[in-house]
Amino acid sequence: MPHEGIAMISIKDVARYCGVSIATVSNVINRPELVADHTRRRVLASIESLGYVRSESARQLRVGHGRMLALLVLDMGNPFFTDVARGAERVARAAGVRVMVCNSDHDFVEEAEHLKLCVEQRVRGVLATPVDPKRVGYDALLRHGIPYVLVDRDADGDQVCSVSVNDVAGGVLAARHLVSLGHRRIAAVIGPASLPQCRDRLAGVRAGLREAAAPGGNLVVLPAAGMDVTVGRRSGARLLELVPRPTAVVCVNDLVAFGVLQEMFHAGVRVPEEMAIVGYDDIEFAAAAAVPLTSVRQPARDLGRTAATLLIEETGPDSAAHRHQQIVFEPELIVRGSTVPRLAGIRQRERGPGPQST
Repeated sequence: MPHEGIAMISIKDVARYCGVSIATVSNVINRPELVADHTRRRVLASIESLGYVRSESARQLRVGHGRMLALLVLDMGNPFFTDVARGAERVARAAGVRVMVCNSDHDFVEEAEHLKLCVEQRVRGVLATPVDPKRVGYDALLRHGIPYVLVDRDADGDQVCSVSVNDVAGGVLAARHLVSLGHRRIAAVIGPASLPQCRDRLAGVRAGLREAAAPGGNLVVLPAAGMDVTVGRRSGARLLELVPRPTAVVCVNDLVAFGVLQEMFHAGVRVPEEMAIVGYDDIEFAAAAAVPLTSVRQPARDLGRTAATLLIEETGPDSAAHRHQQIVFEPELIVRGSTVPRLAGIRQRERGPGPQST
């Protein structure tokens, strides 16, 4: 590994060291079958001796695109996006492609910087959960010949591929479950209204209550500026101040639900006997909480796998045959102890027919 201040070894240095042409060294690296065995061994020995490392960025400049996909997510602190990344990485690796993860942290400026980096690095394509549903700034990718697939977002039109979850159906599942347990005054802790997932999940809760003939006035909506554990604690404190107090709460995601659960513990409120809690995402830690969390499961790894498959198809040798698809997965309710006492965890088979493509 070169020391600081020492120039990187180049392909010219390797050629000069072993007395062959630059083209021969290039063939050994990129097309070894074209080089005689004894020459190939001599070049490889020189590469090892000098510590030469191929410049992937230079190679991408020559071929016009790289072997790297970018995954741009809203919050890598949320295990949901970690699972999306795992699914995408598995498909990419099988195709000989790597995944570069970028975190916008719900910030427009950060997102713009990452999009600029994707163009500069000439990535093969981008898997993205945009901060702005209108996808401001994403046209620059297409202008530079870099396609993208929306992840956990539904595309408006057929100009790009998208992979999403039917969040309205997820909200319906949560509301239907709580009403079936006898709850009538239900709260909903919902994240930023600018995010379509938040709006859709709330719409689903409202629809579920209408379906169950529970009066709409029984729903108490608690808007929230974020979607993390701290937001959940604050929302839990607000929930405890309500008179009369709701007996159940649907949270926009599991991190918020964990915060609400912590606040209930601190206040001495029993879960689920005095407050039933439903999360959303069904991240890995949901089943391991002090009171295992009932949650609406999103198939996070399937989202990542499907999105990466679509993007690789769009950028592969058969890209001319590619047709943009909008694939929608159906959520599933996982019932645990935060809504049903002494229930360690069962899977409630109330779900849709699976992913749908349009």
